[in-house]
Amino acid sequence: MLRKLLRLGGVSLFAAAFTLSFVTAAQAQSEEQKLVNEAQTTLNHFLSDPDMTWLQKNLHRAKGVLIAPQVLKAGFIIGGSGGRAVLLAHDSGTGHWRGPSFYTLATASVGFQAGVAGSEVVMLVMTDKGVNTLLAPSFKLGGDASIAAGPVGAGATSDVTTDFVSFARSKGVYGGLNLDGTIITINNDWNSAYYGKSVLAPDIIVRGTATNKQAAGILGTVSRASK
Repeated sequence: MLRKLLRLGGVSLFAAAFTLSFVTAAQAQSEEQKLVNEAQTTLNHFLSDPDMTWLQKNLHRAKGVLIAPQVLKAGFIIGGSGGRAVLLAHDSGTGHWRGPSFYTLATASVGFQAGVAGSEVVMLVMTDKGVNTLLAPSFKLGGDASIAAGPVGAGATSDVTTDFVSFARSKGVYGGLNLDGTIITINNDWNSAYYGKSVLAPDIIVRGTATNKQAAGILGTVSRASK
């Protein structure tokens, strides 16, 4: 009887451990999917905004789109800002979009206008150099790759020549966030959790060997908008 109880206890402990690990994995997955869903909402905001006509008209030229649903200002004395972002990459050969790959943004300087505490950010990656920097573990905007604020307004037609073109929105305030000096870092933990295996950024955005069917929504949105 004692052995039977011990066996049953062992099975119960194993089942409990398995259930706990499954729940933990599911929670991590939902956290990443939540960011992907928020990124899709942010992208839709920019695609429907009459003041974002330059972004809408030039999206088909972009080699990638980096979307940060919420870049927050932090601190009062030292200051700074940061947030999480997803990257979608365009394969010019097939016309397909790949991703998302997960990133974090951080800067030590305050780049917000007075009264602005957070922004939605969309960055168009316009050059091969810009894409290549996103394959590195981390890089600095304005140092390793050039960045400029994108033209805003219904009639914006300026020609911008830079690696990244950034657009920011915050409660009707446009261009209120200076991303020059921002450090962008690949979030390998989130990438591995989202795809269920150890993956690198090139697996996701270059080779396309890592896919997740839950990304179909955001990939469909950017694909339709870039045609």
